Formats: sequence, structure tokens, C-alpha cells
Amino acid sequence: MSLDELKALQKDVNKAVENYDAKRKQEAQATVEAKARELGFSLAELVDGTGKAGKKARAPQPAKYRHPENASLTWSGRGRQPGWIKEALANGTSLDEFLIEPKSSS
Repeated sequence: MSLDELKALQKDVNKAVENYDAKRKQEAQATVEAKARELGFSLAELVDGTGKAGKKARAPQPAKYRHPENASLTWSGRGRQPGWIKEALANGTSLDEFLIEPKSSS
């Protein structure tokens, strides 16, 4: 076989593999949809459209800490600490000093 013939054969094989995979995915989807219907659900109810079953977006957490000089800089207390918090803690400031609603000592 010539190089051109081999490249054409390779292209045909790649297309056949893609078609085979697509057909298997369609069959799997049909099977899953049928099982979902059998259990009283639609597939859309079980999958959120991103391909991740049961995964829901979390609502953003309300701000718990605020920068004392720039009120637009806030932090919920979750996730990575912002630079201004890290810097203040390194300088010995207590995290409690940044609380938006300081705890009352009752």
C-alpha cells in the first residue's frame, strides 16, 4: 500500500472508531433513560446538564469578615484567605477584629 492509501485507511478507521463510540454512548443513554423512567424519574431530574449526577451549585456564603478601611473587601471565612487577611494575621492582628458582627460577650 502507498502512503496515501495508508493515510486514507487510517482516516476511515478513526471515523469508524468514533462512530462505534457514538453508537455505544447512545445505547448507554437509552438504557439509563429507560431505567430512570422505570424508577419514576426523568434522566434530566437525575443529571443537572453538566454530566455530573446530583451535583448542585452552592449558594455563595455571606461575608463574615470585612476589611476595616475598604468595606468592599470581604471574606466569608471559607476557602483561601485573601491577602489582606494573611497580611494582618502576620502582623499580629486577631481575625476577630475583622468580624462584621462581632460576637457579644453575654
